[in-house]
Amino acid sequence: MSIWLAMLIGACVGAVIATLILSSTRDAKTKAEYEQYIAELELEHQQALIDAQRRSVNTSRAVLKGKMAEQLAPILPQFPYLPSDAKFMGDPIDYVVFEGYSNFRDGDGRAEDIEVVFIDIKSGAARLTKGQQAIAQAIEQGRVRFETIRIDF
Repeated sequence: MSIWLAMLIGACVGAVIATLILSSTRDAKTKAEYEQYIAELELEHQQALIDAQRRSVNTSRAVLKGKMAEQLAPILPQFPYLPSDAKFMGDPIDYVVFEGYSNFRDGDGRAEDIEVVFIDIKSGAARLTKGQQAIAQAIEQGRVRFETIRIDF
């Protein structure tokens, strides 16, 4: 075998070994980059879960506080009506107040003094829902009536 052939075979074997080493190094580098990227995504995901849980708890607390405020409203100082005149409905509005009815019932008032007031209790930055806004508009426009429905058995 000639020296040139041996050198050519050696160069080919060296090129194959160098390619394999460089390829494995490149693969290891790429793998490390992806593993770091996955770790960063996992951290972001964990933080997003913690934030979502915190928001959920805060929203739940706000809803509970609002429900408590609705129930306790007639006994709070800000409520300008007699608690005995207020009838809780809960949905879509919280109360119907028959202002003056307790006095009329007790013989201290007149039928003409009774006023019907629809009330929704809000706390914090809560606003009326679209349905509640529609009900308020119907009341303001006088689209209110009284009916008697008789049911015979």
